[in-house]
Amino acid sequence: MNEYILKNDDFLVSQTDDKGIIIFANDDFCKIAGYSLDELVGQPHNIVRHSDMPRAAFKDLWTTVKKGEIWSGYVENATKDGGNYWVYATVYPMLDPVSHKTTYMSCRRKPSTQEIEDARSLYKTLN
Repeated sequence: MNEYILKNDDFLVSQTDDKGIIIFANDDFCKIAGYSLDELVGQPHNIVRHSDMPRAAFKDLWTTVKKGEIWSGYVENATKDGGNYWVYATVYPMLDPVSHKTTYMSCRRKPSTQEIEDARSLYKTLN
């Protein structure tokens, strides 16, 4: 399995509806995850969930953003071809001005090697 290391200027963005279905993904997210935009839109965001990620992390994420608060944390994602990549994610709720429904925007950047190691150690205690 190949681990993709983000470049310093990679910036992955996606937006989901209130059920976690992808409604937008930028070029960096598509490229790194290995999916086309058409393959991602309409799919649950957990299409990129890596099996090593503890469910508790996502429970915390959804509990936080459903309260209208911003969540940040380290996430290991899976690529379409079976690889993986780590990101530091910030997820925040947004009220759509047209539909008046809440959507969720996730912006992700490259974490440091130490941040990845710390997250791996923590997540092993949660699995």
